[in-house]
Amino acid sequence: MDYSKIFEILAYTLPSIITGGVAYYLFNSYFKDQQHTRRWLLQKENQKDSLPLRLQAYERMALFLERINPSKLLIRVAPNSQNKNDYENLLIFSIEQEFEHNLTQQIYVTDECWTIILTAKNTIIQNIRKTNMSEKVVSADKLRETILRDLLDSESPCNVALNYLKKEVSQII
Repeated sequence: MDYSKIFEILAYTLPSIITGGVAYYLFNSYFKDQQHTRRWLLQKENQKDSLPLRLQAYERMALFLERINPSKLLIRVAPNSQNKNDYENLLIFSIEQEFEHNLTQQIYVTDECWTIILTAKNTIIQNIRKTNMSEKVVSADKLRETILRDLLDSESPCNVALNYLKKEVSQII
């Protein structure tokens, strides 16, 4: 075989291969960029639609935390009788009812925020139960009074969760 023929074939083939490789690279980069742009535009459009829903969820969770805050809960939920156990159950039922009403909002808030809200709710329930077990508490009114007095000594879990909620909303906006 003649080396000049091989050289001639390489002289025509090599530039074609290089041109094809460059064209492939450019087209591939262009299409990836277009796909990225479309994805970004779609995400921007979805965010425009979902932002009001997310903000509404944060508003509802703030309302939930305010409603289960012991200082407001004890004013809103009055004892039906002087039995402290009945009042404990009524308070816990009220908290659980509020929670169930807002349960679906968890899909719009972050996992960490939801965990903090759950922790606040569970801490309040535990504090009510612990206070009711005290020997000093003999009636529903005394339970109410003791919970409020304990609340003055320490920060409410609702306030901690509400502060976190506000911080998270400020990051969104």
